[in-house]
Formats: sequence, C-alpha cells, structure tokens
Amino acid sequence: MKDFTGRLAVITGGGTGMGRELAIQLAGEGCHVAICDLDEANMAQTRELALAQAPAGTRLTSHICDVSDPAQIEAFRDAVLAEHQTDHINLLFNNAGIGGGGSFVNGPVDGWEKTFAICWGGVYHCSRAFMPALVAADAGHIVNTSSINGFWASIGPQTPHTAYCAAKFAVKGFSEALITDLRLNAPHVKVSVVMPGHIGTSIVENSGKVLGRAPEQMTAAEIAELRDQISAAGLPVGNLPDDSIRELIRQRARDFKDNAPTSAAEAATVILDGVRAERWRILIGDDAHVIDQLVRDDPEAAYGPSFIERIAQQGHLQKLMETTQAG
Repeated sequence: MKDFTGRLAVITGGGTGMGRELAIQLAGEGCHVAICDLDEANMAQTRELALAQAPAGTRLTSHICDVSDPAQIEAFRDAVLAEHQTDHINLLFNNAGIGGGGSFVNGPVDGWEKTFAICWGGVYHCSRAFMPALVAADAGHIVNTSSINGFWASIGPQTPHTAYCAAKFAVKGFSEALITDLRLNAPHVKVSVVMPGHIGTSIVENSGKVLGRAPEQMTAAEIAELRDQISAAGLPVGNLPDDSIRELIRQRARDFKDNAPTSAAEAATVILDGVRAERWRILIGDDAHVIDQLVRDDPEAAYGPSFIERIAQQGHLQKLMETTQAG
C-alpha cells in the first residue's frame, strides 16, 4: 500500500497525540478516516485540523468508544462501516493507550486492570472486530502500537511499571505472531508493531482523566499519598500544600509532552513510511533504537540500577526520568 488515496483508515485514540497526527497526515493524502476516542472535544479538533489539509471529498468521522469494552468496539465498527457505506477498511491503527497500574504488589487493582484492558484489550478486541473488514479489502494493514516497554519492562529501577509493560509485551507478541497467521490465511493483509520511545503526546494528562487521577479529581488523601511517593523519590515536597501538588502534576504532563525528543507528528510520519515499506517492526526515536540495542547486547543487566545510567550516558531518557520522579 504505497498510496493511501481513497483508502479507509480506522484510528483508535484519535483525539490527541500520534492518533491525531496520523489522521491529519492520512487525510492530507486523501485517505478517508474514522477515529475513536473518549473525548468529543479533542476529536472535533482533530477533525478540523485534518480536513483543513485534506482534498475535497475526503471523509473523516468521529466516534465515542472505550476500547476496553468489546461491545463499544463492535458498535464503533458497525458505525464506521455504515457511515462510510462500505464493507471493508484498509488500515487499522490500534493506537489508543494510557499509562497506569504501576505496582502489581500494592497498587490499586482497578487501575491496573483498566490500563491493561485499554493497552492490550483494545488491540485484541479491535483486531477481532475489524478483521473481516480488513480481509474484505483488496489490501489491508494492521498497525499495533506497542512501546519500548514492549521489549524493556522498565522506566527505571525505582518505579514499578507493570500493567503498561505487560500490555505492551502482549501487543508485541501478538503482532509478531500475526505475521505468519496473515501470510497463511490473508496474505493481502500486513501487520506492523510500532515501538516508540519518548514521544510528545498527552498520554500523561489523558491517563489521569481515564483513571480518575486528574489533579482536580484527586482527594486530599490521594494527594497526601502522592506527596509521600514524590518525597520518597527524593524531591522536597513534604511541606507543599495540596494545590501546589496538583500544579506539579499538571506540570509533569506538560513536561512529558513539551520536552520529548520526538514529536507526535514526527512519529506519525515514521509510522506511515513504515507501512508503505511493509516493515513489520517500526522503532520510533533515537532513544528507542539505543535502548533496543542495549537490551539485546546485555539482557541480564536490563533491570539493574546501572542500566539506566548506560542509557543516560548516550543522551536519552533524562527528561523522562525527571518527569516520572515528579509524579
């Protein structure tokens, strides 16, 4: 699929970040697009930005859908096919994701399961729901967003990160297994697994909203717990009032987006170039390439305290580590 003109792409998590940028770039090439998200206002902005650059006649539909809910996914699929008046799609970008569920040992079960259900369940159930429509097309491509945490289950030795990492490993394994399955049973459908490093998106802010941990939603008890966690990481916040902790959380989200070494638009371009080239493995960012090589060279050391120092010595993840420690 070298040309996306006239094709139909489905993008989950299309309200912000890489999902938005994929919609903008695809629509700009004359590809019809269907996006889903939980935030109607964000999707409206994506639609406006995408159609402003699209050729006349390009269609973009938006749909509210929680990808952790199989029933909502099936309704989303039915709406896409009905509104675009077709029985097939060409591109499925399983992009939606949140961060959360850090500790399996003592973290809240509901946050762990919600994170896993979105990051892995969304990929699985969307692939199930849209597979017949992909097979019905003359050419199809599934693009599953994993992460560097799909081959390195860590964001540093002081911060547990279990739900997200488990989900992203599942996405990577599922995608790789589909290579053979599709070649044997639907050879005109391809698959790629995307493994970004630190990309400038709103995932920190969006995750807080989905998990009920947005600053304005947090109770005094939750703020106190977070204050203790930040203090334990070595930051002097013990005397900060609750509103200052809330602003620290907001700043953390801004820093994650604004200080990333790779923008969401740059990431979307790398992804689409990878689809055109039919690459099944798409790393995004110099940090992703460096960490991938370091893990391959010395997998036994990947979770020791010195490993993150090796990454930092090559100029990567310092800002991400600072953001993580700040909240």
